[in-house]
Amino acid sequence: MSKSPRKSIVASFGLLSAELENSQTTDQQPEPPALPSGNRVGAGVIGAAHRAIDDIRSERDRLKALVEAGGGAVRELDPSLIDPSPYPDRLPDDDGASFEAFKRSIETEGQKVPVQVRKHPSLAGRYQIVYGHRRWLAAKQLGKPVRAIEVEITDLDLVLAQGIENASRQDLTWIERALFASRMDVAGIKPRHIYAALSIEDAELARMRNVYRIIPADIIEAIGRAPKVGRPRWLELAKTVAGDSGTLDALRATLVKNGDAAETSDQRFQRALNAIKPAASGRREPSPITDKSGTKLGALSMSSKEVRISAEGSLGIEFLKFVEAELPALTERFARLRENENS
Repeated sequence: MSKSPRKSIVASFGLLSAELENSQTTDQQPEPPALPSGNRVGAGVIGAAHRAIDDIRSERDRLKALVEAGGGAVRELDPSLIDPSPYPDRLPDDDGASFEAFKRSIETEGQKVPVQVRKHPSLAGRYQIVYGHRRWLAAKQLGKPVRAIEVEITDLDLVLAQGIENASRQDLTWIERALFASRMDVAGIKPRHIYAALSIEDAELARMRNVYRIIPADIIEAIGRAPKVGRPRWLELAKTVAGDSGTLDALRATLVKNGDAAETSDQRFQRALNAIKPAASGRREPSPITDKSGTKLGALSMSSKEVRISAEGSLGIEFLKFVEAELPALTERFARLRENENS
């Protein structure tokens, strides 16, 4: 089955962004989508293929025009005048060694590939990054000017360009992509544009929403990028905390506690899941309720959110009626105890 036109467009953009960064100016047309095999091809299939090719060409030309909007001139800017994209798509790395190596290469060999920036939409004299955050951060830490190409680009096109550039790298983790989708969602970006930016279908966006609409961003950020934790385990975590604010509080409390100094984000995820899953999982074995002579009256079942008493034995129903009648008095005793503790 051939890919949808939108997926083909995004895949082409991933290659295009790499071409533009390396100042290549070849204008090769993309390969047409593969047609179904067989002796006869319907006119509708041929028409769809032509429309897909036209979409690829027009979108490719549009992005290329955006990139070249600043005349293609590379400028040197003070990195302190540049702000990150309003739609962050990365979480901090567990190991800073790779970034330090990257920074050393910038220091010794120079910044070979310019970043893309746009004028800040609300702060005069400042810029926002379209993409190239690591290069900008390296230059900032080294106290060096950052080489940049300025483009005129809307919020929507900025999001699409970021997603397209990321598609060529394929190194964002699943939760980083979900968090990127969340930030686009909050900003009012339409689903069809989120699909394009991340090269996903509507079913995958629905799964991402099942995570980021249940697990707040502060908890995701506290866990980190978790490169070895894929979609199924994030969905498991979301299912565990769904609709339970107390479990979210417990999760935050767990993450505030420092683990091992060498703890990775994958290990932090597992520590957080282990801390809340027992409390949210099935209830414990019921405890028998008996009188002093050993006569069985009932059984007590408890979970983190529920206490259940079931009747057992010949006196079970009578015992339940007794407990029900005693509840008002127990409520009053509880209130008095609270007052004494707070006085």
